[in-house]
Amino acid sequence: MDFSTIAGIAAAFLLMILAISSGGGITLFIDPPSAMIVIGGTIGTTLVHYTFKDMMGTVAIIKKAFFAQRFSSTDRIAQIIDYAGKARKEGILSLQSVTKEVDDPFFLKGLQMAVDGQEPDKLKEMLDSEIEYLEERHDRGSEIMVAMGTYAPAMGMIGTLIGLVQMLQTMNDPSSIGPAMAVALLTTFYGAVIANIICMPMSGKLKNRSSDEVLDKTLIAEGMRSILEGENPRVLEHRLHAFVAPKDRQSHFGKKK
Repeated sequence: MDFSTIAGIAAAFLLMILAISSGGGITLFIDPPSAMIVIGGTIGTTLVHYTFKDMMGTVAIIKKAFFAQRFSSTDRIAQIIDYAGKARKEGILSLQSVTKEVDDPFFLKGLQMAVDGQEPDKLKEMLDSEIEYLEERHDRGSEIMVAMGTYAPAMGMIGTLIGLVQMLQTMNDPSSIGPAMAVALLTTFYGAVIANIICMPMSGKLKNRSSDEVLDKTLIAEGMRSILEGENPRVLEHRLHAFVAPKDRQSHFGKKK
């Protein structure tokens, strides 16, 4: 579980609620019709932009912002180097014995393809294709969150205009103008909250998650091709280190980069 995502959203809402409470009752900011306009309108307009299937797929992708596993490039490179050494000494078929200790489906697929005798370039091509489709799915999820973050304030403004029209129809009663104006502005408030506390930050987190996962899978794809080609583990390590930052380049052979 990613506590930074949970803590960030919780802190934003908590501070906002504390500020509201210090200036008056929290109930003043609760208006179901305004919430229906903003939430329903945002979901509806997003469905016009994207298909229902895309929207449902985004739900699964959003979970990555809260529950995605963090990837350690250092650990992954060390794991690949271990398998490269094993394959170089005992043959590629020896990797069959390590499949039970691999819990990553993508890595497991690469190992199984290698054991089954797949050609290095063909294996790399197939794994790269899977990475490409993974990026497309993640980009779509991030795009949908950006779209919702764009539509929410617009729906809030529409709700405000609706409230103003209703308010102007009761101008003969001056005592109703203030409360009516407050309700009208709540839709703008809801739209800004949804966009700037939920949708936009979530889109950024999903992009970061996608980058981490793509890097991990790129290391695996590059490593599996090199293993099949029988490349020296030291040379392979140098190749994989090119994909990570210098501070993360820890040599498997006991030498810091």
